[in-house]
Amino acid sequence: MTVTISSPRTQVRRVLLITLILNVLVAISKIVIGLISGALAITADGFHSLVDGSSNVVALVANRLADRPPDDDHPYGHRRFETIAALGIGAFLLLTAWEIVSSALERLQGGGEPPTLTPLTFIVMIATLVVNIFVNRYEAAEGRRLKSELLIADAAHTGTDILVTLSVLASMVIITLLGWYWIDIVTALVIVVLIVRAAWQVLRQTGSVLVDTAPYSAEQLTQWVKEVPSVQQVTRARSRGPMDAAQIDIDVQVTPDITAAHTAAISDAIREKLAQRVSGLAEVEVHFVPIEAPEPDYALAARASADALGLATHEVRLRESDEGKVLELHVEVPPEQTLGAAHEQVTQLERSLQERLPEVVEVVTHIEPAISSELLAAPPDQQSSLIGEQAHRLLCQHYPDIDWHHIEVYPSANGYTLTMHVTLPSQITVDAAHRIAEHAETLLQSHLTMLERVTIHTEPPDP
Repeated sequence: MTVTISSPRTQVRRVLLITLILNVLVAISKIVIGLISGALAITADGFHSLVDGSSNVVALVANRLADRPPDDDHPYGHRRFETIAALGIGAFLLLTAWEIVSSALERLQGGGEPPTLTPLTFIVMIATLVVNIFVNRYEAAEGRRLKSELLIADAAHTGTDILVTLSVLASMVIITLLGWYWIDIVTALVIVVLIVRAAWQVLRQTGSVLVDTAPYSAEQLTQWVKEVPSVQQVTRARSRGPMDAAQIDIDVQVTPDITAAHTAAISDAIREKLAQRVSGLAEVEVHFVPIEAPEPDYALAARASADALGLATHEVRLRESDEGKVLELHVEVPPEQTLGAAHEQVTQLERSLQERLPEVVEVVTHIEPAISSELLAAPPDQQSSLIGEQAHRLLCQHYPDIDWHHIEVYPSANGYTLTMHVTLPSQITVDAAHRIAEHAETLLQSHLTMLERVTIHTEPPDP
């Protein structure tokens, strides 16, 4: 059995359609009974009920427009059409208030004939009152459930129709029993105050959306985002739009060496957390701001500047000279590149580093060919042999007078393991031999990042 759950906008349209039908029935009933009885107040109330129907039509059209997906002209969607429609309903409320004031002034001037009230007149007005109360309660409840500002605004408008109908009924009773025509004018003026108050609430709510008033405070958003374990510091939190379609921007501080995959995971976790806290979330944008470390990471700065130029670096060292700090590094360039082009590119890297690190008085670079990318395209069964060939080629480039042999590469838990032997002079000290092996291991792992472990056996020449 398949259960189909309609979208919130579809449910909003269904509510608006039901209220439209009921409002039209109420309006027609009042106008007909008003014309039959000659009661101007009832006839005016009937036309006032037509305002409810017209606002429903406006709301339906706006809801349909607001449901359109984003396009080139509206990259953030069409949600504001619904806000504008709610603003129009607020204007309808003010128009209703003016109509009541105009009727009251006409009564004060003695205009109009006294109505002929019958039991049928009271029955029709009471019946329309019951329908209005039902529509108001139903639409307001659905508006809160669906978090639709449009339904809530339209329910407020329907609520004014209840007050108008009550005032008409009260005036009918008093006129029938006491003949006090002036009481209808007093009641009408009280209703005007209530209508203006409802109009102000609707206009204030929709206006706050149009001027981007934050639906959620920065403190509340920060508190929710900090519930994500990997988030330490939120530098800025912003929100805009209506409660049922909020757009949120979050700025989070991270360490400069964080990877793109890690930031993507943090973004997903923040969006998931906010989706749990915010109902009707439209969009979340997460921006990452690097934490300024008190002491710069020179290796990281060199790698970042090299990445921007399509280069790679390794063996980054900082030393002190009489003039100040000197940064030394090896720069890998494409093997097929000419020396002149490579020198120009590396010179650009040197200038970039000195601008980025003003405390460095000199940048010394060593140009060398990058390791071939053929390994990345090789099938798994050939990668071990290719890693061994590239490792041997790399060591021979840096240590051309040393015998590297018995290279073996095999898969391990998180990459590959490489073992090899190196022949060194018999008179060399153990400490010196260890430094050569250690430097070679670092060299291999910095160039061949798929190597999880490198083990080098040092040995003297055969007798």
